[in-house]
Amino acid sequence: MAVVWLNRIENNNRLQHVGGQVRREYNFDYEKYTDEEFRRRYRLTKDAFQELLRLVTPMIAPHNERGNPIPADIQLLLTLRFYATGTFQMACGDLCDISQSSASRIIKRVSEGIASLKPQFIRFPEGQELQNMKLGFWRIAGFPGVVGAIDCTHIKIPSPGGVDAELYRNRKGYFSINVQAVCGYNLEMLHIVARWPGSVHDARIFDNSRLCAQLERGDIEGILLGDGGYACRPYMMTPIINPLTRPERCYNASQIRTRNTVERMFGTWKRSFPCLSMSLRTKLQTTLTIIIATATLYNFVRARNDPMDEPPPQNAPNQVVAQFPVPARGLGNAARRTIIQQHFS
Repeated sequence: MAVVWLNRIENNNRLQHVGGQVRREYNFDYEKYTDEEFRRRYRLTKDAFQELLRLVTPMIAPHNERGNPIPADIQLLLTLRFYATGTFQMACGDLCDISQSSASRIIKRVSEGIASLKPQFIRFPEGQELQNMKLGFWRIAGFPGVVGAIDCTHIKIPSPGGVDAELYRNRKGYFSINVQAVCGYNLEMLHIVARWPGSVHDARIFDNSRLCAQLERGDIEGILLGDGGYACRPYMMTPIINPLTRPERCYNASQIRTRNTVERMFGTWKRSFPCLSMSLRTKLQTTLTIIIATATLYNFVRARNDPMDEPPPQNAPNQVVAQFPVPARGLGNAARRTIIQQHFS
């Protein structure tokens, strides 16, 4: 396996003459860093890196030796360093003495390879796993039948330009991708949609998602917890905007505390991959791919029970916070009333 120094000051790349051509030989000293130092730089432990490398090598490895190709492990290290720092591609390229154009292509290629693993690592539980999910959520604050907590988060981008650019400006005034995700009680990501402009409302993203259709058909038996921006439905429980009775207040407290898992998940995801907290200055399609790739890596790390940089714990808010609260109607309101009567009275 090719290995490389990823520190320009200590760059020890050697030039080798092969067949009359000058070729660069990349060398990375894996023993230079302790496992924790390596994890802080590349967001994975050394063992996790080797496992991920085995998974993505078939998709990113050079097919031949023409043109002095960059080995798969160097491509992966470069991409992980980009995810870990949020720096521009030129800065990442400098670490390996790789040009900006090459770094851009590498980040795109490796991100596509990692994102292709999404079905393996991001999926909704089924069967006994689904029952275990309900039990795990119930243990948080006694809310019954919950299979996931849903919310959206904004990933900042520069203006994409063109006639549709303003569609990406969100209500806070900056350009973004509005990303929908559902998480489990243990902060694992169960579902993600990353393709909508920042101006699109959370409820519209959900209404147009496959997950909504599955819940409508009854393919998934359980309840999602959302904030007041979602419509209350039999499979989507939201807070009561103005709770008046003690049972309603108990319901709200349980709902908000249980739903807080998705906020913690977003915080851990962005803290683990700081590029998500900065403006992703890549082409729009590459940005969408990077979002899915980092979500896949997030679950990959959690599945291994490796350490993650979780944000400091915060108390869940004790009040309903929603930009445009949606009042409950019909079947959703009836289902919510039944839950309150049966579990919070």
